[in-house]
Amino acid sequence: MDHTISILKPLRRFATQKANASLLLFMATILAMIFANSPWAESYHSILLHPIDFQIGNFKPFDHHGTSMSMLAFVNDALMAIFFFVIGLEIKQEILIGELSSFRKALLPVVAACGGMIVPILFYFFVCGSDPEVRGAAIPMATDIAFALAVLGLLGKRVPLSMRIFLTALAVVDDVGGIIIIALFYSSDIAFEPLLISLVLLALLYVGSKMRVHSNVFYYIVGFFVWMLFLESGIHPTIAGVLVAFIVPARPVVKLDDFTTEMTDYLDMLDYTEVRQSKKAEVLTPTQIQVLNNIHLLADKTISPLQSIADKLHPLVNYLILPLFAFVNAGVTFGNIQPESLLEVPLAVFVGLFVGKTLGIFLFTSLFIRLGLASMPVGINKRNLFGVSMLGGIGFTVALFIANLSFTGISDVGIELLNQAKLGVFVGSFVSGLCGYVVLRKVLPKKE
Repeated sequence: MDHTISILKPLRRFATQKANASLLLFMATILAMIFANSPWAESYHSILLHPIDFQIGNFKPFDHHGTSMSMLAFVNDALMAIFFFVIGLEIKQEILIGELSSFRKALLPVVAACGGMIVPILFYFFVCGSDPEVRGAAIPMATDIAFALAVLGLLGKRVPLSMRIFLTALAVVDDVGGIIIIALFYSSDIAFEPLLISLVLLALLYVGSKMRVHSNVFYYIVGFFVWMLFLESGIHPTIAGVLVAFIVPARPVVKLDDFTTEMTDYLDMLDYTEVRQSKKAEVLTPTQIQVLNNIHLLADKTISPLQSIADKLHPLVNYLILPLFAFVNAGVTFGNIQPESLLEVPLAVFVGLFVGKTLGIFLFTSLFIRLGLASMPVGINKRNLFGVSMLGGIGFTVALFIANLSFTGISDVGIELLNQAKLGVFVGSFVSGLCGYVVLRKVLPKKE
């Protein structure tokens, strides 16, 4: 009885938490699988193929070579560009001032991430080495930071800060690896004219950032046209989001200490005795309104465009884009999977995520430390390093994204292989998360 209660504790804690990205992502995934295997499966798939016929006058921003994007393409090529834009902002911040800002800080997470990308690909090749199945070799190289940190969060204060930092930095480097793979291997025939125009616009963004253009709208509008041109050029449009993110300035116009000084001056200018008020209304003077507007502008300029944009887009990504992505991509049709096919792509992805990620992260990190090239972070030992390496096998979001890129558009067999890859991603991510939690729960020191 006590054992059952102890098992249910993390589930109860997870269920009573307020809605977060991981919970919504999980719910959207379950909903997609229910619809894909229900009497409404045909309606579900017709929604995914429904064209996005949005236009302003004669301008259709979501047309690709004269054809309207389907709902599935709109989510994967347009909305996910926003997701990768936010990822790019986070990567830039980590490189400038975070856990990747110095060689010493970045070395161990980079080595761990390299192991977590190379070894899963090798395991995939070992199970599936023939074409077209081999196209999915990059699927198990990704780590879903939202789910991984959510599982780590179930262990509460028992988790040392160094472990959270290590896992976060590892996942960020994984994202960089995923972006490079997408750029190199998942772009079609290149159309150079739109590509050259997009490079001109990127140069314009760069000049604007150097001239300290603070307006978020400037980066949104120019970035949108860069995305459109990348779509037409044949380079995957999510790369546009990352490139624009790297250009967005990380330095505010007004420093915080200057803001404090100017803020004091403005507050001295507010004469509270001039306010006309009653029980039903309060009327400020024109001078007070101007002072308050100046304070608002001053506060806005004290936040860098990078942080301001990331702060505004995080809710959109976490509460809309990612759940919608999960809903349109997670619809595995179990009835279409033949038992013999389970030993091909599903097994390759599962082994890559569960075995490959665990061994890759753990062995590369351990070897590097053993050679004296880096030291083990404070609060982490080999036993809990093994547990956190397992959490690296939670591949969900980017793994599904790469699966779509791998198998979409290769005749009828592509649909079947994509369905199998999704199954491998789900099982591999679930088993990695569950085993990682069990191991860490056992080896982390208990705290009251």
